[in-house]
Amino acid sequence: MATTQLTASSISAKGFASFEGLRSTSNLKVSSFAPLKKNSRSFHGLVVKASTVVSPKYTSLKPLGDRVLVKIKTAEEKSVGGILLPMSAQSKPQGGEVVAVGEGHSIGKTTVEISIKNGTQVLYSKYAGIELEFDGSKHLILKEDDIVGILETDDIKDLQPLNDRVLIKVAEVEEKTSGGLFLSQAAKEKPSFGTVIAVGPGPLDEEGKRKALSVSPGNTVLYSKYAGNDFKGADGSEYITLRASDVIAVLQ
Repeated sequence: MATTQLTASSISAKGFASFEGLRSTSNLKVSSFAPLKKNSRSFHGLVVKASTVVSPKYTSLKPLGDRVLVKIKTAEEKSVGGILLPMSAQSKPQGGEVVAVGEGHSIGKTTVEISIKNGTQVLYSKYAGIELEFDGSKHLILKEDDIVGILETDDIKDLQPLNDRVLIKVAEVEEKTSGGLFLSQAAKEKPSFGTVIAVGPGPLDEEGKRKALSVSPGNTVLYSKYAGNDFKGADGSEYITLRASDVIAVLQ
């Protein structure tokens, strides 16, 4: 199968969406490239990401400042029922083990150390950091603020949010209309409200002290529709993690 190296100059504008500021973090091979529809919207500042391979001659990697190095959890290759999943159906992991941390960062005259220790199992934002292949495994180097929380089990409901993050159990989708008609899966609107399960300790102020969040576990809240990261719990319930600033109101 023929392959090509993708660069900004190798894409013809005719029949494609506009790609402004396209750049590649590494060489990327593409087996096929189909034109988008004529009326497709443009993608500004799109970045094509690929794993950066660290040469075997380097035996250690020390993050700087408020960066954290996470060894990415291996993607599930089988379904719960034991069926092998094709690569296209394997969900990209959003978690892993912290293997190295930076020295922290300064807020005014205060030096704040990174609160996460080596060996901690964490979840991180979906599009955060730079992916590396190092010491035979995939890693992610990212800022501490991009880590959503600590998760020592396999169930998202046990997440301990960090900083200004909030864990919310999403309200169940309405199965019927007000007139009693059953809704198809496509017609069911995803709710943008739910119950707060856990909250982080709050962001740091200018003196390096934690500022408590305005929401608490048990609150029913309304949040921005396209905010945060979605997860499914072990019991099939939907959860979302987002920043406290994405919570719009408390429902009473």
